[in-house]
Amino acid sequence: MTPIGRTSRQSVTLGLVPVSPDAARSLALSLPEAVEQDHHGQPSFRVGDKIFATLWSDERMNVMVDEGGVRTAVHRAPDACEEVWWGKRLAAVGVTLARADRELLEELLADAWEHKAPRRLTADR
Repeated sequence: MTPIGRTSRQSVTLGLVPVSPDAARSLALSLPEAVEQDHHGQPSFRVGDKIFATLWSDERMNVMVDEGGVRTAVHRAPDACEEVWWGKRLAAVGVTLARADRELLEELLADAWEHKAPRRLTADR
């Protein structure tokens, strides 16, 4: 059932605590050897000099999971996640922070980090 005054695309899951931009930043930086650097005026989060996420705006984080991860996230949380294409390549999942829960974003960031991290960091995971 859609709450009164909202479209189904804007529906809110009961108990959902939106992720703030500061919380999203903290989650990204909590991963081993993650650092924040500017990327064309936007904060990017990197491991081993490879970007695994960008804080595109205060409302949205792009997380660089693989194609299967993007499709799974969009299927799992269509109100919070959308495909991000760069040219003809499905490159990331765009996460609307106000519609995402912490657990979802944490999982996506961990997957993206693992995909980009040097082998020496992922051997024990």
